[in-house]
Amino acid sequence: MQNTPVSSLVGEEYEVEVGPVAHGGHCIARTEAGRVLFVRHALPGERVVARVTEGEETSRFLRADAITILDPSKDRVEAPCPFAGPGKCGGCDWQHAKPGAQRRLKGEVIAEQLLRLAGLTPEEAGWDGTVMPAEGDKLPQGEVPQWRTRVQYAIDADGQAGLRKHRSHEVEVIDHCMIAAPGVSELGIEKRDWENMASVEAIAASGSNDRQVILTPKPGGRLPLVELDKPVSVLRVDEKDGGVHRVHGRAFVRERADDRTYRVGNGGFWQVHPKAAQTLMLAVMQGLTPRKGETALDLYCGVGLFAGAIADRVGEQGAVLGIESGKRAVEDARHNLAGFPRVRIEQGKVEAVLPRTGITEVDLIVLDPPRAGAGKQTVHHLAGLGARRIAYVACDPAALARDLAYFAERGYKVRTLRAFDLFPMTHHVECVAILEPAEKGR
Repeated sequence: MQNTPVSSLVGEEYEVEVGPVAHGGHCIARTEAGRVLFVRHALPGERVVARVTEGEETSRFLRADAITILDPSKDRVEAPCPFAGPGKCGGCDWQHAKPGAQRRLKGEVIAEQLLRLAGLTPEEAGWDGTVMPAEGDKLPQGEVPQWRTRVQYAIDADGQAGLRKHRSHEVEVIDHCMIAAPGVSELGIEKRDWENMASVEAIAASGSNDRQVILTPKPGGRLPLVELDKPVSVLRVDEKDGGVHRVHGRAFVRERADDRTYRVGNGGFWQVHPKAAQTLMLAVMQGLTPRKGETALDLYCGVGLFAGAIADRVGEQGAVLGIESGKRAVEDARHNLAGFPRVRIEQGKVEAVLPRTGITEVDLIVLDPPRAGAGKQTVHHLAGLGARRIAYVACDPAALARDLAYFAERGYKVRTLRAFDLFPMTHHVECVAILEPAEKGR
């Protein structure tokens, strides 16, 4: 019996009315035949010609780009970046939307995810529905915030630096990234030849003048002599084990938050927006209101941002346990928090380490999980520790909503939720949810 060949619809064009925004940087539309399209480069309410970029006759939905805008939204602007648009760089999702419209769209996504996955209205989540801009991002119309302190450039076959196209390994060669922080742009990564390199990551620490470049060679590729426009330390990624090793200069950069300096080594995680770490730290502390002598958990603690802030507030009679899976991040956290004798940092995955600690109760919990969220098992464990308040820092509203539903199963409700636009021009958004026991006497 022969299989019937599946017909690709890539390249097909449909004139459609654009519907609501969806999680992921696109909007939903339907063809006259009822087929669902996820359309990029469009805005709700517009009429556009959408060209299919992914999908077949049997697909549940198709992905498409709006290539012609027949009836534009009042929120539409001409994309300031020449590398933004259908078939170009995939780094930004909303270059074609006014800043206020971008934040409204992100708010609509958060609200939809909360309702669909957690059964919560904004009011029930203690949220006023707004997404706050980061400090310094209120710029005149047409100006783009230069916020990205870490940029990973892909390198094409000719050794030219660029950024990946949307859902593709293909490289869009660029001469400048408009959302890159000045410290990144000053390195001049786009100006030089990167033959034998697979990628080049540029880091410009916002808390210091530290600059760092991390090179990932192609298999067998030799490292180039790095001569950039500014003094910089150089690290490389080992092609065999994926480890990051120092070539010259410091193996770390220095960042600042809460009047404290944090060492971040080997390209480890730190919030990308220069104001993000301070913004999130304050939101978490305001939500938790740590008291002298309390005990706390900081899960997925990275280099110790929240653990340090809590330790400073609970004082010498309090105690903080941080858990982090990355070996170098744990080393950095222990270094950064060496001045707090009652802070302990354990290495390993949260779901494996937490049960081994023997902790049965705690006053405060902060968790900042990866994009996939904490998951049901970890959430249920945390809910059993009886914390008076829990701060959940989330970079993905869908994962946040799922985990809030798991917390609700075990008796925790959302007290407040705040949302921050720490990734302008993209669909990403950061949330801080504060939870407390639903039963006041608990």
